[in-house]
Amino acid sequence: MRYQLLTAILTLSFFVVCARGFTADRPNVIFIICDDLNDYVEGFGGHPNAVTPNMTRLAKSGVRFTQAHCNIPICGPSRASLFTGIYPHHSGCFGFTKWEKYEVLKNSRTLMDHFRVNGYQTLGTGKLMHHMVRKEWKQYGNRADYGPFAFAAGEKVAHPDVPAPFRGIGPVDGSFGPLVNLAGRKTPDGKQFRWQNGGWGNQAKALRVASQDDRDLTPDELNGNWAVENIRSIADQSGRQPFFMGIGFIRPHTPLIVPQRFFDMFPLNEIELPIIRPGDVDDTFAQLIRGIPNGEEPTSSRTEDMGTRLFRQLVASYGSRDEALRRFIQAYLASVASVDEQVGRILDAIDQSPLKKNTIVVLTSDHGWGMGEKDYLYKNSLWQESTQVPLIVRAPGIAKKDTNCETPVSLIDLYPTFVDLCCLEGDTKKNDKGHALDGHSLKPLLKAPEDGKWSGPDEALTALYKWRIKYDPSRESYSLRSKDWRYIRYENGKEELYNTTNDPHEWHNLVSKPEHTERIIGCRKRLLARLPSPEIIPPQPKWQPKESNNPKANAEVWKNKYFSKHPKADADKDGKLTWPEYKAYRAKFDIESAKKSKE
Repeated sequence: MRYQLLTAILTLSFFVVCARGFTADRPNVIFIICDDLNDYVEGFGGHPNAVTPNMTRLAKSGVRFTQAHCNIPICGPSRASLFTGIYPHHSGCFGFTKWEKYEVLKNSRTLMDHFRVNGYQTLGTGKLMHHMVRKEWKQYGNRADYGPFAFAAGEKVAHPDVPAPFRGIGPVDGSFGPLVNLAGRKTPDGKQFRWQNGGWGNQAKALRVASQDDRDLTPDELNGNWAVENIRSIADQSGRQPFFMGIGFIRPHTPLIVPQRFFDMFPLNEIELPIIRPGDVDDTFAQLIRGIPNGEEPTSSRTEDMGTRLFRQLVASYGSRDEALRRFIQAYLASVASVDEQVGRILDAIDQSPLKKNTIVVLTSDHGWGMGEKDYLYKNSLWQESTQVPLIVRAPGIAKKDTNCETPVSLIDLYPTFVDLCCLEGDTKKNDKGHALDGHSLKPLLKAPEDGKWSGPDEALTALYKWRIKYDPSRESYSLRSKDWRYIRYENGKEELYNTTNDPHEWHNLVSKPEHTERIIGCRKRLLARLPSPEIIPPQPKWQPKESNNPKANAEVWKNKYFSKHPKADADKDGKLTWPEYKAYRAKFDIESAKKSKE
């Protein structure tokens, strides 16, 4: 009896210490993640026209991390890393193969699964992990939906207001504009434009838009409704389980299509443009690994990376860089404002319920987005615009309210932070084939944001995605971002160094300056110390056909995927794409794109 009493006291003591600052129940968690959201959020200094009162409201009740960074600046692998707490260089997940196919990741617990085994109700909606695995959640609302899409002649197309050649990029990345009634709007060959949601395959369905006040809801609005309804339902339950709720909003991912009223908030003549230094790309080396050296034109043998292509064709579509960026930024800011409205609804539901004092709320993004800096309009770069993400953490009783933390941290630190704040127990590895959490708890920085003292490293580490059949973590491209410096090492050995205190726009690459030789050597050593040695390559999925295990078979699979997106490449219309047909079509496609950009 005495032993049982002692055990109970020790258990209670542990819980009280662990849950200090919360009520007797374990804390709930609401995790909100936006797609492609850069620092265009009030308080993060990204854009003076940004209107995000609800994200600001959240920040006033918690800590705003002004130097939070992603671990790989593109959707799929970033989310795989965030939700498993494992760096790409430890999992091998640098690309878009489904995350659960990687041996390391499938043998490690996702964040939501770890909450589940700790007795939490887990429920989610929208785009959370890039590849949905239903069994990871107890309850799931809506699957990822990139809509609204414009639709005409039996296929998704770019918004009818977008001119060529930018609209030729396609219905996702080549599309932006207001969600309005399209009655009477037709394609040049007389086909009626309509709206459709963003489901793929048989999931797609019409989206009715009669007027701004009489229309179907967008996917983000549906996810906002789902979140509010579930928060209210849980709040009304007696003896409820603690819960972990994930809410994934698509915007501001392209297509940047939201209701007209959000566009009206940002008149074109009032849009401030980013400060872009002429020739800023000239002292960088990213394009050397992307296919086209700086200053050269696309040819049949060299294709552009997406960011350069988007920037070039956007400018070509509007006749000037300023007009092009003004149009795109308007749509981006409108999309951010639309998400902020949903964040406000979620905060209202929490704050008007008994959940307020015992619910952690975290808001972030999977990566940033470049807005024309260095002639680049996209994610997937190792510069500040792509790597930085907004990160706001409200933790009642723990996080110091309305404060900024300038310490560099990254998304890899969220999983261990949740473990620490919610006292989650047990190994996050399912077995020896899994990997332990790579990040560090942000709890010390939540309690004392200005001190900058925690167990994590001084530099946030970010890898770069590049399509490969096989990844060698020791030879990929990486960035280290400290409080005052950014160091980049590309796969070809080229380097960049920026003093981010004196040069926050990263305009001046200092790597060739003799006075910085020792600093560069130190950066190299610290990067190598964090990466596996060349002989250590994590097991990677065999995505090629099972009956074959050779590069030719891999190439055939890639060619077939290209054919599915470009059916016109089949010149003889026999239903198969040969290599000569592929090469001929690709050469013509690239050359025509280059010519259009000059017109």
